[in-house]
Amino acid sequence: MQPEVEQLIDLALREDIGAGDVTSEYFVPADVLSRAFMLVKDCGVIAGLDIAEQIFSKIDPSIVIRQLVTDGSDVSYGTRVMEITGPARALLTAERTALNFTQRLSGVATKTSKFVELTAGTKAQILDTRKTTPGWRWLEKMAVRAGGGMNHRMGLYDRAMVKDNHLVAENGLEWLQQAILKLKADKPGVEVELEADRIDQVKQFLTLEGVDYILLDNMSNEQLREAVALRGASGPRLEASGGVNLETVAAIAQTGVDFISVGAVTHSAVALDISLEFVE
Repeated sequence: MQPEVEQLIDLALREDIGAGDVTSEYFVPADVLSRAFMLVKDCGVIAGLDIAEQIFSKIDPSIVIRQLVTDGSDVSYGTRVMEITGPARALLTAERTALNFTQRLSGVATKTSKFVELTAGTKAQILDTRKTTPGWRWLEKMAVRAGGGMNHRMGLYDRAMVKDNHLVAENGLEWLQQAILKLKADKPGVEVELEADRIDQVKQFLTLEGVDYILLDNMSNEQLREAVALRGASGPRLEASGGVNLETVAAIAQTGVDFISVGAVTHSAVALDISLEFVE
């Protein structure tokens, strides 16, 4: 568990519980034990079960949890994904926070899986972006992987991504080449990606040393195919971005690009409907 995820869980629990769960404290006897199932009420891909387990355990370590499926599993209406047994008060106190995390992350995994399904049979892999919920990036990127996608850079620190805004004051290709080589010398593990929104830029970038990726921004499918042909069998990997949705992604994938980045898998994902059902 990442430290920032632990902090996020603690914050979410403090936000919900505050000075105490007055409903459970006054209306649920302390000695009552209960058994409940986390139940899916939709079709999708599950994610975040380890987070839910962590939340229940934080409320009461005596709670016994059994995951009935694994993250990344396809689920449908009525699927039981987790069994939770323990003090009824503790289960009720943890219920909403555990469901909030699982529903949100399952929504991201489900959204990702739809894009992945539409690109099946091509070489293109679906990437996420930095368009994530503040504080949730590690979790949402984990959910993207559960849905069959791949992670783009985690933040500003693990890949240099040179966009048009960075090149406003550029001094030409020679200056750009020097900057790339200096970065590679100072930080050998950091990859370099250059954004191109015109084919002539692609041609220029292909002459540079040390470029790992070229981002093809808002290009037509014809331009994407042209860029793939220019790159040939070797060279920087090509990433398509912009105008990607469930209606366009299949045709984009068929152009031969290596990656398709989709901000929608995180910023527009709809939570999967999941509830906690108590049984006798």
